[in-house]
Amino acid sequence: MASIRASAVIAAAGQGKRFGDGLPKQFLLLRGKPVLAYSVETISKSDLIGEIIIVVPEDWARAVKTDIVERFSIPKVTKIIPGGPERQDSVLNGFNSLSGTPDIVAVHDGARPLVSLELLEEVIREASACGAALAALPSNDTIKKSSPEMYVDSTIPRESLWFAQTPQAFRYDLLKNALSKAADDGFTGTDESLLVERTGVRVKIVKGSPYNIKITTPEDLRLGELILNMRPGGAE
Repeated sequence: MASIRASAVIAAAGQGKRFGDGLPKQFLLLRGKPVLAYSVETISKSDLIGEIIIVVPEDWARAVKTDIVERFSIPKVTKIIPGGPERQDSVLNGFNSLSGTPDIVAVHDGARPLVSLELLEEVIREASACGAALAALPSNDTIKKSSPEMYVDSTIPRESLWFAQTPQAFRYDLLKNALSKAADDGFTGTDESLLVERTGVRVKIVKGSPYNIKITTPEDLRLGELILNMRPGGAE
């Protein structure tokens, strides 16, 4: 396969504050390092990635540059920009800030610190081959659909159910078209895969990792610490 030119947009503009300390979750400390720093570092190590755009809350760009990018000497970060009111607005801002036209654009949640380099690159390679790909985990639980009165309406066969993760990666033109169509239609989606699916493009599933958790609660932060403790070298 020819060399793939990929860029990454890291969506870290969420204002979720379930921890009660006033800090967005992506800036909380995990083993003494901001949650966001982990994924930015990992993504920067990929030979497939030439540029990283970080999208952050308004007024956080300077802190991210100083306390994450410069402090941990992370290369390839070319821009740190403010996000929009919705996730897809933030991703659109990041997409529009890309320096050029890469083959593939990978999107990753800044609140998923433990993504592996191997998973990132597998998703990018599948996107290069198929046009679009995402990391996802198969459901191990039985899923019930409820009625408005909170009775079981139906049971959904779990064999075909997957829990979407990031990274998600797309051919540049496909993501551009999907973001544009969503904006034109006034449609708000929960992830970029959904936006691409709306344009008729099939998205390839890459089996994700149970360790690729999203930090949304204090319990998730503690789980992240446990996962890091299991890794060779501890927090490294």
